[in-house]
Amino acid sequence: MTLKVGLTYNLKRQSRVDEGLPEDFYAECDSEETVDAIAKALRKGGCIVTKIEADEEAYNKLRRLKPDIVFNIAEGLYGESRESHIPAILEMLQIPHTGSGPLTLAISLNKALTHQILGINGIPSPFFQVFSRADDRISARLRFPCVVKPLSEGSSKGVRNDSLVRDEQSLRKQVSRVVKTYNQPAIVEEFLPGKEFTVGLIGNGEPTVLPIVEFLFDKLPDGANPIYSYEAKWIWDVPEKPLKISRCPAEIPQNLKEEIKQTAVKTFQALNCQDVCRIDMRLDEANHPKILEVNPLPGLIPDPDAHSCLPEAARAAGFTYDQLICTILWQALERYDLEDLFEKRSLVKL
Repeated sequence: MTLKVGLTYNLKRQSRVDEGLPEDFYAECDSEETVDAIAKALRKGGCIVTKIEADEEAYNKLRRLKPDIVFNIAEGLYGESRESHIPAILEMLQIPHTGSGPLTLAISLNKALTHQILGINGIPSPFFQVFSRADDRISARLRFPCVVKPLSEGSSKGVRNDSLVRDEQSLRKQVSRVVKTYNQPAIVEEFLPGKEFTVGLIGNGEPTVLPIVEFLFDKLPDGANPIYSYEAKWIWDVPEKPLKISRCPAEIPQNLKEEIKQTAVKTFQALNCQDVCRIDMRLDEANHPKILEVNPLPGLIPDPDAHSCLPEAARAAGFTYDQLICTILWQALERYDLEDLFEKRSLVKL
């Protein structure tokens, strides 16, 4: 029996001013090149692949197709729980899928809820305050400098070079920009002064931790703030002129490496992540890691020059791109007790 795989995704497009959308509205979505590379990898694994864009017609297409499993990279388009839309549909249709479930995806997109759940589980993250309006009272516990972000966005959307603020006037200006542009509250987090890392994990239960990626903010243009801003991710660092902003494996002491790995695994488990995840963290004044964000739908750009962090970490661990994709699929198949349907196990790395 040949495994039938649906591939759900949202394509990058140009934001149109007349639609009233932010210029980075589609930043989280994937290019046709990425979608095609994933489909190609799955076909190499012996699968029959049907691509399904995650738009208003996705439910009917999935219901008619009824694939054995869906490889999901759909970011969703609208609403505070948009990343959970496709997994929720698949759950209702009783179709297995790769990656985390709708509850994990909905919670992880909301940075405040993520911090709260981590706190309950004893996992450190920065002190934060949510602002619904620019004139909300500032907590006495909030210390400058701070970073102002949209509450429920990913891919550095809304995090600009000037999102790092050092006084009340700048804070309120950035909160006003976020609330107006993204039509959602802003989260203001204390700025952590240490190094920043991102950690890829693959598996379930006790996931495998991939080599740690370290961000090198000294490679940013002169005068840039030391944060992984939208400019750093999408404007200054492009394949035609890469910045070499990341290093993998990170060059850090073994004890710090172990602390980062343990913190990542605890976070993965606390939020009930599945199959694959990427977790961003930064060191505080005492050089201990604190969680910034959890990304249960990490980017899977195949081009090494694009500095897509999970594929970069996988390459450092000895994965080919095809092995990375087939290993993610395998983790989901194993979780659903469907691994016997997969033909090309030689493409499974773990």
